[in-house]
Amino acid sequence: MPAAAAPIISSVQKLVLYETRARYFLVGSNHAETKYRVLKIDRTEPKDLVIIDDRHVYTQQEVRELLGRLDLGNRTKMGQKGSSGLFRAVSAFGVVGFVRFLEGYYIVLITKRRKMADIGGHAIYKIEDTNMIYIPNDSVRITHPDEARYLRIFQNVDLSSNFYFSYSYDLSRSLQYNLTVLRMPLEMLKSETTQTRQESFDIFEDEGLITQGGSGVFGICSEPYMKYVWNGELLDIIKNTVHRDWLLYIIHGFCGQSKLLIYGRPVYVTLIARRSSKFAGTRFLKRGANCEGDVANEVETEQILCDASVMSFTAGSYSSYVQVRGSVPLYWSQDISTMMPKPPITLDQADPFAHVAALHFDQMLQRFGSPIIILNLVKEREKRKHERILSEELVAAVTYLNQFLPPEHTIIYIPWDMAKYTKSKLCNVLDRLNVIAESVVKKTGFFVNRPDSYCSILRPDEKWNELGGCVISTGRLQTGVLRTNCVDCLDRTNTAQFMVGKCALAYQLYSLGLIDKPNLQFDTDAVRLFEELYEDHGDTLSLQYGGSQLVHRVKTYRKIAPWTQHSKDIMQTLSRYYSNAFSDADRQDSINLFLGVFHPTEGKPHLWELPTDFYLHHKNTMRLLPTRRSYTYWWTPEVIKHLPLPYDEVICAANLKKLIVKKFHKYEEEIDIHNEFFRPYELSSFDDTFCLAMTSSARDFMPKTFGIDPSPFTVRKPDETGKSVLGNKSNREEAVLQRKTAASAPPPPSEEAVSSSSEDDSGTDREEEGSVSQRSTPVKMTDTGDSAKVTENVVQPMKEVYGINLSDGLSEEDLSIYLRFVQLGQSQHKQDKSSQQFCSRCPDGVIKFDQPGCGTPAPSNPPQEFPRQLCLSIHWAACPTPHHR
Repeated sequence: MPAAAAPIISSVQKLVLYETRARYFLVGSNHAETKYRVLKIDRTEPKDLVIIDDRHVYTQQEVRELLGRLDLGNRTKMGQKGSSGLFRAVSAFGVVGFVRFLEGYYIVLITKRRKMADIGGHAIYKIEDTNMIYIPNDSVRITHPDEARYLRIFQNVDLSSNFYFSYSYDLSRSLQYNLTVLRMPLEMLKSETTQTRQESFDIFEDEGLITQGGSGVFGICSEPYMKYVWNGELLDIIKNTVHRDWLLYIIHGFCGQSKLLIYGRPVYVTLIARRSSKFAGTRFLKRGANCEGDVANEVETEQILCDASVMSFTAGSYSSYVQVRGSVPLYWSQDISTMMPKPPITLDQADPFAHVAALHFDQMLQRFGSPIIILNLVKEREKRKHERILSEELVAAVTYLNQFLPPEHTIIYIPWDMAKYTKSKLCNVLDRLNVIAESVVKKTGFFVNRPDSYCSILRPDEKWNELGGCVISTGRLQTGVLRTNCVDCLDRTNTAQFMVGKCALAYQLYSLGLIDKPNLQFDTDAVRLFEELYEDHGDTLSLQYGGSQLVHRVKTYRKIAPWTQHSKDIMQTLSRYYSNAFSDADRQDSINLFLGVFHPTEGKPHLWELPTDFYLHHKNTMRLLPTRRSYTYWWTPEVIKHLPLPYDEVICAANLKKLIVKKFHKYEEEIDIHNEFFRPYELSSFDDTFCLAMTSSARDFMPKTFGIDPSPFTVRKPDETGKSVLGNKSNREEAVLQRKTAASAPPPPSEEAVSSSSEDDSGTDREEEGSVSQRSTPVKMTDTGDSAKVTENVVQPMKEVYGINLSDGLSEEDLSIYLRFVQLGQSQHKQDKSSQQFCSRCPDGVIKFDQPGCGTPAPSNPPQEFPRQLCLSIHWAACPTPHHR
């Protein structure tokens, strides 16, 4: 069934803040700069925030006239041309929110962004830089001595570190939810459109609405899942005042995307981790759960697989699998004042009826459905009882809760002492984890937006027929989720999640008809690419919660890590200990202030004066909760009725209220993802094409020798791969060069020659709208001779590929066209130093930059050499779905 609706694209993607003495004017536009909105912010109020949104959509000409009148009206003298009355303060890409401490309000703006991933044409950006601007004028400012200290604490949350947003894709929800909403029946969308129009406070909401015939398209925008939104408190003050396009919700965690090239067919593998903003904090300061069932270090990890040759949600093939990590849902903590590497675990409150665990699992049933599977990796046999305390309490809580659930929806508990199996020489840890992963994926299933492929009938597999989940006419739904935990939910948890994700990835590839059996083996390009994604994912989450990168990795449990890894593990352990002992308290204060857990108030103790933040996160310590839940019927009644389906995805009145549905003309920019993705009104180049810069299995992992099977599912020896398997990531970064663009001429003469003339691109390439590789993964440059051989063997004859033979030379008209376009490209993008030196060293190359008195590259004199080089350039620049900036 085709999708009945399309996501609504925000019309505020570019912002300019203009300043006068009395007001700020925030002008926002869509990317094409055809529609504008204006916010007026008063600067004469010392402590209150006064924002006026006229909700009118301006044209470019109307905005120019408005700004001209404002400039003229705010000059010191009428008719004076020397001094302007309207100043351009800053350009931005979104509003993070508004915050106030003890003086007036600040506005936080995103000033730099970087594209990190693309899902169905919907771009996901990472915040690269922000600007915090004080709103009240200096003439009305009432100073406070502690304001500067609060400002430093707030800015200690580095917004340029792993915060993500999208203008058209809801990052706080899973792909399954987002696509399920788009496939709602048309009748419900029509009724919801009528209701929205009646309740809408925007008088311009329905302008241009097509009500006759079937030419209209429904646009849908859902409310975000606030548990994973980190600026919800900062936007709360303007939520009911301004148009929804001004509200840009951000998530915190990880986002990475790599390209799996299967015989030329591009498949994007995306990993998104959403860190919970509830009970958030650092390692030893946030353990267990709070009184509302929110646990510490709760992260939802989603792996998305999509066929990149078709980007549309309607016609494309998409699959996803979700799993969760989080602290043990009990009242427990660890006292770090003892300065011990492993502080003793303490159970803070007796909970005989598993009240806090019931609240936690009720949330999970509502979001994921059933079954909920717990994989508990903590130690079970210890000389001194330490981690086992948590296991015993968790078993008791799950046993108590299960006796009231229907048998088909009970919580599945899997205890497995991973540390004990790691020390054993007879057991293979990953083999045992693979068995657990198979059983888990079979129970939960996974999401795919298309019916089973015909290849599953031609080549039936026994495991495929045993797969769980919910099968519907349009594909499959994941029902239930795996919840993995150890004590910290870092090292052991990341390896276990990788093994489950690897098993799910095999089923996802099989469902899209890309492999003939739902199995993936180690030492293949696909698994190495996936392992690198998960290592970056684990390192990022470990730095956020524990203060250091992962100590034990997948290679550690495979027992193939090099001997130098042990010393690095010791350094990571010391770094984690130092961070936990000396800097975690300040980081915790910053998180509490940023998330609005603590609000500075005149006359009350300051944040740094509090002996503990326990009462801030446990609301029942300050007041009695209004209702007490039943000890036996501990779940929400509506949730249990729809199991195994998640209640959040069920079409009902409560969920329909969370949707905003509008009807657009089919060519309206708010729903035209084609224009948003390709941007035909902009001049673009291969240098800025995101899909060419991302990590690719063919370029970064496939061997660079002739005669090797190019399939990413072929098992290879470590010395055959394009990227060293045993090598450490930091060593690779020192030895190889960051590949800045894939749309270049053949590789340079030698690795040393390029390295000497190149600089690290990690800082210089982060432009305001930069679209470089999301993890800046370095790629080893091969020797010129080998590269030329590979290129010659891979490139097919020109006649077969393009239907035309260019070996006879080009006409003068074609050469003039070529020169014009090269000159146009050069005028837009300056060649960097390494490219200039490389081109000057190629005596037989097509393009030469070192010719005196020549501003554009000219083809070499013999016309016969041009077609072959052009063919090579076309090969290296080939891209199925180019991203246009």
